[in-house]
Amino acid sequence: MINPVPAALEVCDLRKSFGSLVAVDGISLTLGAGERLALLGPNGAGKTTLIRCLSGRTLPDSGTIRIAGQSVAEEGARDTLGLVPQEIAIYGDLTTRENLTAFGRFHGLRGDELRTRVQWALEWTGLADRARHLVGKFSGGMKRRVNLACGVLHCPSVLLLDEPTVGVDPQSRERIFVMLDELSQLGTSILLTTHHLDEAQSRCDRIVIVDKGRIVANGTLPELVDATVGRSRWVTLAIDRPLVHPLRFAGVPGELHGARGDESLSARIEDVATQLPMVLTTLREAGYGVSDIEVQAPSLHHVFLHLTGRELRD
Repeated sequence: MINPVPAALEVCDLRKSFGSLVAVDGISLTLGAGERLALLGPNGAGKTTLIRCLSGRTLPDSGTIRIAGQSVAEEGARDTLGLVPQEIAIYGDLTTRENLTAFGRFHGLRGDELRTRVQWALEWTGLADRARHLVGKFSGGMKRRVNLACGVLHCPSVLLLDEPTVGVDPQSRERIFVMLDELSQLGTSILLTTHHLDEAQSRCDRIVIVDKGRIVANGTLPELVDATVGRSRWVTLAIDRPLVHPLRFAGVPGELHGARGDESLSARIEDVATQLPMVLTTLREAGYGVSDIEVQAPSLHHVFLHLTGRELRD
């Protein structure tokens, strides 16, 4: 009988409190080999505390953590773990090469292996021509790339990323994810926390949403959509004159939303191909012209707000 390959990372019933504040309340999750998993949640949901527990920076109150089937309580278990914290953790008064060399030594690299990995990191980040420049003078996006490289010099099998694109421009965000795609193709398992829902939707294989220290959703985007908001489309139509009174449409449940005097109206429809033509025909027969149409598919944004609410979190 062939033994199943253990998950890259397994978390079972993890709990962590700070006094009366319960930050992580019984979280269990797995990260598969080579998988890219997004960990989402409002401010204060417990994401960073979970990352700190996984990386050994915070001791959980209870629960178990296993990396490739090995308990993190065992010596050397975290040697194959990489961490890139939310705060940029590099030395501003050192050059790019000096930073990479220092962090490589922190990870136990020496000699030819260290030199090879540093040169790889310079090419990987696109900063080979800035190897002798002080990183303190770099842009935020460049610092993030150096920060990321410092966390993966030792070729970790599991990489924990806590908000790796905070405060960077779109070009730098794209470069960072190209870098992460390359790691994923090499087999690195990635756990990513982010507030950029578009990143999670387009760049990750699976999504876990936490709120108040607990997992409230876990699955692929289609699975989360089916379990929450459903796959109906939200249609908005701009009309050529103010709406005189609400309209009902054959074959479309309910009304199109629009108050008297509005110049746009919207509705949720299940089948765009069959129901949208009915809506357009009814509007035309009622004497309205349509100047624009927007059809919005359910997204991770809708799922996230459905599960966690719209109120601000401080």
